[in-house]
Amino acid sequence: MDNGTYFYFMLFENLGHMRYIFFSLAFIYYCVVLCLNVLIVLAIRQERTLHQPMYILIACLSINSLYGTAAFFPRLLSDLLSDTHTISRETCYLQVLVIYTYASYEFTILTLMAFDRLVAISKPLQYHNIITPRSLTVLMVINWTYPLIMVGIASILTARLTICGNKLYKVYCHNYDIVKLSCVRNTVINIYGLFVTITTVFIPLIFIFYSYVKILIVCKRSSPEFRSKAYQTCVPHMVILFNFSIAIFCELTLSRFVDGELPTTLTVVLSLNFLIIPPFLNPVVYGLNFPDIRKNFICHRKALW
Repeated sequence: MDNGTYFYFMLFENLGHMRYIFFSLAFIYYCVVLCLNVLIVLAIRQERTLHQPMYILIACLSINSLYGTAAFFPRLLSDLLSDTHTISRETCYLQVLVIYTYASYEFTILTLMAFDRLVAISKPLQYHNIITPRSLTVLMVINWTYPLIMVGIASILTARLTICGNKLYKVYCHNYDIVKLSCVRNTVINIYGLFVTITTVFIPLIFIFYSYVKILIVCKRSSPEFRSKAYQTCVPHMVILFNFSIAIFCELTLSRFVDGELPTTLTVVLSLNFLIIPPFLNPVVYGLNFPDIRKNFICHRKALW
């Protein structure tokens, strides 16, 4: 039994000089992600005409991207340059908390965006009575609080386990992999983890799909001009949702495989999709598809450079 205070990331072993190439690529990519998301937030914050629910939620997506990548990339870059790839238990559990709340926040924000578009398109005359600053604030507080409480409880339950082993075959702290190192049966944690996944992933997904089906039905009965306008705002949301859903599906599926059953490179790439692609894709999609954001995005980019 290993009751040490550290976990070891085994996938960084034997990278040789390739680690410097990976470091350079990861560093450049992280800088690009930081710049794109900061520009989106600044563009929306400083332009008063963009202080509307839809744009505020887009800014929340970028803030969440900054939050999630901050828990992953600095640690990854440090491990790529380090000769020892250990992480303390406490830091590992903190990384679990941040990365898992990031993933949950992404779905809950996309849920709020779907609700906002559903009301705007199906009940345009009542929109400002339903989506008020007060109601949006309440929804956003719930959006940030519920996943934090649920994932926080899961992290505490995991931290209380007696661990037999300290080798993690991931490049970041993964809750399910830590639970698999437990010396005892972990039925309670598995059931609770399933409950958290259902309430923070599957229920939001069901509501989002329901919302877009209703939107499509409304658009089908509307004029071509109204339909074109509705599609212009909804298609970017659907692209982001589709990409993130596939990424989370890959992560949930791959975590159930036994280490070594699949090629290591394939496992790493697919498991990191939800941490790497959305933080880049979100600002690009919204920056290019929304003229108001694009105009301010370009202005802030010129000012930055």
